[in-house]
Amino acid sequence: MMKTILSIVLCVLALPALAQAPVGNADAAKSKISMCIGCHGIPGYKTVFPHVYQVPMITGQQPVYMVNALQAYKSGARSHPSMRGIAKGLSEQDMADLAAYYSKEHK
Repeated sequence: MMKTILSIVLCVLALPALAQAPVGNADAAKSKISMCIGCHGIPGYKTVFPHVYQVPMITGQQPVYMVNALQAYKSGARSHPSMRGIAKGLSEQDMADLAAYYSKEHK
């Protein structure tokens, strides 16, 4: 009985978090992708700031992963300076829109 009550309470507490997540719009993202394609849209591209590494392609990535990654850059949990700067200028809706766009195959 106690487990059932606890489960119900946890579900009720989780509802506001689920309701607040914006729904991504891939069409709306088309006006926002210019900041992404300069690095992530070039096959084999390597960046030299802050160090040399292969820039990952993001087309086809899972939307939840992309939103979580952008939120982590925005909060500082992920530390790449360029991505932190870009993510700081994104709203939650922007992140959802970009994730919706890049989760599909766009060429």
